[in-house]
Amino acid sequence: MTAFGRFESPALSWEVRSVNHRFLEVSFRLPEGLRTLEPSLRDIARHALGRGKVDATLRLAEGEVGLSVNIHRPNLLRLLATLEQVRRDAPEIGHPDPLELLRWPGVLDTGPTAAAGALEGDVRAGFEAALGELLADRRREGEGIDAILHAKLEEVEAIAHEVRNLTASQATLIRDRLRDRIAELVEQVDQGRFEQEVALIAQKADVSEELDRLLLHVEGCRNSLAAEGRQGRRLDFLMQELNREANTVAAKAVPPECAERAVDLKVVIDQMREQVQNVE
Repeated sequence: MTAFGRFESPALSWEVRSVNHRFLEVSFRLPEGLRTLEPSLRDIARHALGRGKVDATLRLAEGEVGLSVNIHRPNLLRLLATLEQVRRDAPEIGHPDPLELLRWPGVLDTGPTAAAGALEGDVRAGFEAALGELLADRRREGEGIDAILHAKLEEVEAIAHEVRNLTASQATLIRDRLRDRIAELVEQVDQGRFEQEVALIAQKADVSEELDRLLLHVEGCRNSLAAEGRQGRRLDFLMQELNREANTVAAKAVPPECAERAVDLKVVIDQMREQVQNVE
């Protein structure tokens, strides 16, 4: 989601920057006379973008467009008449501050100048053009992330297959370990009961289901990367699921080599999760 877009014309220029963010958050810096355009500009951004923290700055070629300021004379005269009546009733009250009078509701009529009104169409069109450049920049970044994620998914797949091969003989490893521990305590062992215990422990330590689910999530990630539209939230959820399966494999697998490969698996998944934060 890190991207930059720019638009320039003789009358104005736009700069739009975006960084990663869970939701869409757009901040505008507009000249005073054009602040009334912010709601419509926000709608344009909402239709174009799904997520990201966006900063949009508008600059005018000939300085800021100001506000037209008009005094509503009838309201001012009524206010002055009321103040004069108060001063007759309370002579100790001094003359009113002119600035305070102007702050009174209804005394000033403010609005954009004619120049500002003439620029409104150009401002919106320029903003859309800057957003288009920002989206193109995002797409270029997305192509790089896509390649990284596909490579990482292949790495996850390779580690998962390696763990499956390593755990294929863990029932024998469990049997040998359990036999050695029992031999230290007793001289004779009920072979039938011993095999039952081995089978029970081996069943609890079996990670084939976790590896199957992990590989399904890998395929789900590939499908999301190939799909149209915004896939960031789905990929983020899949990263959580991949991490959950990797944690279970690390906790259950018996061979020491599996513990090392499970750590490698979690590192790769975490690297993917960081990249996914930049996917819209």
